[in-house]
Amino acid sequence: MELTKFGHASVVLERDGRRLVIDPGVFTDASALDGAEAVLITHEHVDHFVEERIRGVLAEVPGLEVWTNPAVAAVLGDVGGRVHGVGAGDAFLAAGFDVKVFGEWHAVIHPDIPLVRNVGFLVDDAVFHPGDALIAPDVPVEVLLVPAHAPWSKTGELVDWVREVKPVRAVGIHDGLLNEVGLGLVARLLGDGGPGTGAPYGQVGVGERVSVG
Repeated sequence: MELTKFGHASVVLERDGRRLVIDPGVFTDASALDGAEAVLITHEHVDHFVEERIRGVLAEVPGLEVWTNPAVAAVLGDVGGRVHGVGAGDAFLAAGFDVKVFGEWHAVIHPDIPLVRNVGFLVDDAVFHPGDALIAPDVPVEVLLVPAHAPWSKTGELVDWVREVKPVRAVGIHDGLLNEVGLGLVARLLGDGGPGTGAPYGQVGVGERVSVG
């Protein structure tokens, strides 16, 4: 399985010519959806979900299917049975990948800001995308996608979360608002320059492809 980062929180997973896209939001180039058979959407915020873009690709690609939390599924409608609302404990097959669902709510940004639904996706028992929440699956994780920067988190919490999940390795995502200085700081704190997480941390550049699984 190959993982390609497509900007901010979006990654594409490919195997045997099949393509699964996760969270192609507003900071992600629309080309991430080229050739996609399935799309996973963790939650409704625009850096993860652009309604017009998803409606467009559903119209253009008759076989494409979307799995997301019930709130986003309600926004899209079922589109001929191709949009599926899922929640914690669900499992399904998307573009030939086995997917398990964890979590229910977005992390708290501020008590005055209403919470929205958020689900995390574990793909092929290997790659876990948490969306915008520090969800700790109760199963082993090979590659943990770490939201490196967000208004709801601090780096110390990320350190403790990686320790709790105990992945084989951690890869930074959700970093579209960081410059090179910020990216370097997060990499040091989550990597060899920090207190230690027990898992090597890596940055993946936009368009860069790595092997996983």
